[in-house]
Amino acid sequence: MLYEGQGDCQWLEKLARRLAVPLLQSLEPEVRKQADFYLAWRDGCLTLLQQGSLRRGGLSVDFDVRGEQQRSWPAPKKGPLAQAIGHRTRLVVDATAGWGQDSFQIFRMGYEVLCIERSPVMAELLQDGLRRLAEQPWLQELGIAPPQLLVGSAMQILPVLSGKPDCIYLDPMFPPKRKKSALARKSMRILHDLLGDDADREQLFAAAWQAAGKRVVVKRPDYADPLGGTPDESFQGKLVRYDIYLK
Repeated sequence: MLYEGQGDCQWLEKLARRLAVPLLQSLEPEVRKQADFYLAWRDGCLTLLQQGSLRRGGLSVDFDVRGEQQRSWPAPKKGPLAQAIGHRTRLVVDATAGWGQDSFQIFRMGYEVLCIERSPVMAELLQDGLRRLAEQPWLQELGIAPPQLLVGSAMQILPVLSGKPDCIYLDPMFPPKRKKSALARKSMRILHDLLGDDADREQLFAAAWQAAGKRVVVKRPDYADPLGGTPDESFQGKLVRYDIYLK
């Protein structure tokens, strides 16, 4: 954790204690070598910085809505993701929230969304993004609450949810391609470094299947085998597909 003179130092101290990490106030060479990643407050956002590029921008959760999108609520339920979630679905649990972009896309289409994130660092970044989302004028004018976030292992949280959500959405870490390809986006590489390979994805699917009320949706790259066996339906995007398992 870095304090660079921006934001509330006391709040950063509490965050450092919550994450059980030191709060540093220097970017001297000996300090830079202490960790692979740092959290800092920059430009009104909680920001994740990577070793070797601490002077540059870093990454934060972005739930911004631009231009004509602000004048349209809910967004049209179009495309393979909306088809996979289902038009009659109300509550969607994103059990692998990550940077929250799929959660936000689902939320924008008018679904009620509950996010689960097991990485404490990613959860803090997500919570900061949700806080800023709640402060956006368009959301306040509509009187709509942003998605909720639960922190912890989805395999432990899903069995104790009150009621069965209509849909549980899974986006586990993609397996590597057999052939060399272009590097993944920086945000995805960092997420992989924080979370690992999701080696427990089969157990996660089993927990989701038991907890879901109507369906489980799994996002997979177009080159990977289905996670839960042969799906009942699949909807293909440009580089990914959405496998649907109906209860």
